[in-house]
Amino acid sequence: MNGAKVTIVDYGVGNLLSVRRALEHCGAAVVLTDDPHVIAASDRLVLPGVGAYGDCMAELMRRELVEPVLGYVRTGRPMLGICVGMQILLDESEEFGRHEGLGLIPGKVQAIPGTAADGTPHKIPHIGWTPLRPPGGRNDDAWSGSIFRDVEPGAAAYFVHSYTAAPADDSHRLADCDYNGRRISAAIRRDNVVGTQFHPEKSGALGLRLLASFLKS
Repeated sequence: MNGAKVTIVDYGVGNLLSVRRALEHCGAAVVLTDDPHVIAASDRLVLPGVGAYGDCMAELMRRELVEPVLGYVRTGRPMLGICVGMQILLDESEEFGRHEGLGLIPGKVQAIPGTAADGTPHKIPHIGWTPLRPPGGRNDDAWSGSIFRDVEPGAAAYFVHSYTAAPADDSHRLADCDYNGRRISAAIRRDNVVGTQFHPEKSGALGLRLLASFLKS
């Protein structure tokens, strides 16, 4: 794990320094860049993101980074999206109108309902520590072979979001969490691309285990 090379896409959006420090704590050699040539030559790529989906996509397009990111993914090398960086892996979002994403994982991003499953109002955004579980009632070995392989079901991660990813194919859900009876996509995955809705860099030991697993992927 020590010396693993990771490139963080620097497009002016995301907790870049916090993500960098967490990866370096896990032993990575980290580069922050918006240089398409550096992105293309990366061993592992991290796509962070905070704020609005449309703003993140607009900034990626303005800096002409969409095709370099897609080209990187086509090589089969591992990529991790974090928070809105996870959401833009999907086809589209309904946040503040319709916005197209990277289309790497079929599906859309939708608003978290403003009520719990029993109809009582609850707070939006969903903020705080929430336990993770394999999706759809699958057994514990659902996480074997993934970056969650060293995570115990029920361990909690830190979330801050108002919208949730809804993959078109349920098999692309890697981890879920429950918010007052509402199903939240905590992590999604397709082939060499994985994303976490929660912030690994803010999720203590659990987040560091995930990042360490990503460095070994």
